[in-house]
Amino acid sequence: MTQKRLPTRGKNHRINWRKPAVVLAALGLLVSVTALAPTALNAQDNAAYTLTILHNNDGESKLLHNPDRGFPGIARFVTAMRALQEGATTDGVLTVTAGDNFLASKEWNVSLERGAPFYDSIGLSGLYDAMAVGNHDMDFGPDVAAEFFGGFDPPVVFLSANLDVSAEPALVAMVEAGRLARSTIVETGGDRVGVIGAITPMLGAISAPRNAVVSAVAEAVNAEVASLTEAGVNKIVLISHLQQVAEDVEALASISGVDVAIGGGSDAMLRSDTSTCLPEEETYGPYPEEATDADGNTVPVVTAPGGYRCIGELVVSFDADGNVVSAAGRSVGVSLDETPDPDVLASVEEPLAAAVAALDSNILATTEVDLDGRRSQVRTRETNQGNLVADASLWVGTQRAEEYGTATPDIAIQGGGGIRNDSIIPAGSDLSESTTFDISPFNNVMVTFEMTRERLKEAMEVSYDCIPGTCGQYSQVAGMSLVIDIGMPGREIDRESDDCALVGHEGARVRSIVLDDGTVIVEDGEVVPGDPVVMTTVSWFAGGGDCFPAADLPHTKLGINDQRTLADYLTDALGGVVTAEQYPAGGEGRVTILDSSADEMDDGEMDDDMGPPAEQPTG
Repeated sequence: MTQKRLPTRGKNHRINWRKPAVVLAALGLLVSVTALAPTALNAQDNAAYTLTILHNNDGESKLLHNPDRGFPGIARFVTAMRALQEGATTDGVLTVTAGDNFLASKEWNVSLERGAPFYDSIGLSGLYDAMAVGNHDMDFGPDVAAEFFGGFDPPVVFLSANLDVSAEPALVAMVEAGRLARSTIVETGGDRVGVIGAITPMLGAISAPRNAVVSAVAEAVNAEVASLTEAGVNKIVLISHLQQVAEDVEALASISGVDVAIGGGSDAMLRSDTSTCLPEEETYGPYPEEATDADGNTVPVVTAPGGYRCIGELVVSFDADGNVVSAAGRSVGVSLDETPDPDVLASVEEPLAAAVAALDSNILATTEVDLDGRRSQVRTRETNQGNLVADASLWVGTQRAEEYGTATPDIAIQGGGGIRNDSIIPAGSDLSESTTFDISPFNNVMVTFEMTRERLKEAMEVSYDCIPGTCGQYSQVAGMSLVIDIGMPGREIDRESDDCALVGHEGARVRSIVLDDGTVIVEDGEVVPGDPVVMTTVSWFAGGGDCFPAADLPHTKLGINDQRTLADYLTDALGGVVTAEQYPAGGEGRVTILDSSADEMDDGEMDDDMGPPAEQPTG
């Protein structure tokens, strides 16, 4: 898949907000502002209305105070957000989030077992004027999403202009209750501000929206702009979850009438001279970034790193006609030492921490080798932790074959995107029940199905189509070995279409597939005729997630999820010990990655130190 262009890092920031006459005044503002003093904005002759927009994104259930990993927790975040709301002295204040408001994790699983209202809903209640729907907000399906939306007290509206939920009754009920909409109007500071939501068109491939259907972003947003304009609104903010700042910039080129864009999904660090968020983090670009809309107007674009670590604070000045005449701001860091909000601490963090502690204390195994579950590795190459998870899948498929009436699986796979601990687990560490939730939090059901050899090759072409980039569909495998040549053409599919249609080359990277019993499935890039192959994997892949070509294949659910599978494998199959002999560092050579186009790589193999150049938005 062709990578999207990215805004130039570190480019010089320029002010060009629709009215050239205010350029010098705006530049003077950026030089003089040290604490976003609204008096500087109000002093401008053309400033008829000033608005502070407070925003965050990708909270992703990082609810607990975890100073070791740099997460302040929801109670400290709430304190910081309320302080910024109360300290704003502009005419109006708008508070929004740009999606991914929860994420599969042990914390989220505690919420699921507890039932609605979920801890994430409780902790965020009362903070926002509007919230965007992100792809992870649909990971557990429309019914759970509706429970999440409905758990806010007082109610808040979730927004997505390009999400048709008419075939999902639980979400229709949210629409009828005013908790889910395409856009909304917020009254603040004596004026009205329109807010429109948008979600990535890739939702169907990377999440679980079931019968909810996503349409093109620009067309849907333009329709809402027209509706809001007809209602007399002349200040419009887009809150989107398109996964990358570049996607927001690209979408805005086809949109008219949006004044400010708030993005989510990228964790990009946009920075101004007054920013205090994550000072050691690499700067992606200026705060705000700039985009050019369909009419040639400059639109400020902002986002922030997630995990409740940062709050964006953008101060925007409008003239009497609703045109932006200046925009300046910063990304504010939430201190690990911030005073926690006592109500949120008591209602969310303390009971959640107690439940997680119980998981931590249930030790299942120990590891004698470093286990590599880093996101950058499990999504680009074989790792020993990836092998461990794949072996657990093959083991459970074998163990349950007779009980569930399936054939014994030949192979198993697990996508790198489903391995979420993003860390190296050091040798000598205990592996607790909590660890298994860290690794496999998505509650995916294990399934077994049969596929032809041709379909298996197609599936593996999909799995390895974007490396050396980082992609969630990268397969960690068991029961087979593969040779992949990234110098050959990758499979070209439209990941934004409902059927992941082939739009170019069918893929020629899979050069060899050999089962552990020696059966050759693919040789020199060609399928060897023979019997079908039986696979065990997660329901995500079986349902066509990440464009894996299996949605039309009959499959059998095995009555166990991926987290429980891993836990049982550690105790029952491995006897509570992960050895270096079984799972050597770097893996066993199950997936060999070559680059026939490389000039200077030893033996044509991909350099283990070669970092991925770009990341596909696969959750």
